[in-house]
Amino acid sequence: MQPERKDAADLLRAANDWTVELARRHPQQLAAFIAVDPIRQTALPEIARWRNDPAVTGIKLHLTSSGVDLRKDEDIKALAEVFHAASESNLAIMIHLRTQRMDYGAADVQRFINEVLPAAGDTPVQIAHAAGWGDDIDVQTLSALGAFADAITAHPEKFRHVWFDLSGVWTDKSKPADKDALIALIRRIGPEHFLPASDWPYNGDDLVDYYSRVYPELGLTPKEWAIIRGNVAPYGWAPRGR
Repeated sequence: MQPERKDAADLLRAANDWTVELARRHPQQLAAFIAVDPIRQTALPEIARWRNDPAVTGIKLHLTSSGVDLRKDEDIKALAEVFHAASESNLAIMIHLRTQRMDYGAADVQRFINEVLPAAGDTPVQIAHAAGWGDDIDVQTLSALGAFADAITAHPEKFRHVWFDLSGVWTDKSKPADKDALIALIRRIGPEHFLPASDWPYNGDDLVDYYSRVYPELGLTPKEWAIIRGNVAPYGWAPRGR
């Protein structure tokens, strides 16, 4: 919020407390990701606060909501520090990578790959909405995912810990050409790097309908779909015995 509320840090901590407590009550169904605003001074202390809590699986970053600009050196530095802290704390990273820039795309992803991602080490990194926004495929999403495809093709060994989720990436109104472009990028990157996801409840409350009707509109082969539907991010991998 602009201007930032004076109690913003307290609200964030309270929200994380609520989320973690819910995961503690339902450990077989829920894994808690704490929210972190990477360009605020609260980020690193909040990660440290949960470092040894077995109920916490990872951190969630939302660059649009946080106002992060991947073309600002200071934002890149802050984000890299958060990635490093998550890695040191054995916490997985889920990131909504797209920023507020209207021309978001390959240039932003290249800086992220070169200057931020290495700080994660081997920590699992899940990139939401196939590097775009949930709602529909657009030129920005394809540009960003295309930059990942180029990098993964050149150095696949550097991306073994990186996954893209397919939550709300396309709808029944998406253009066939855009869906074909997305399919081509999934194949270049490899379906083993993509996770099934829904962005529930923003695409409707009925997950059976979403997965049985909307997902098949993307024309992957049955073998490719079998790989994606069988992928599971390695949360709970941490050596501290979660």
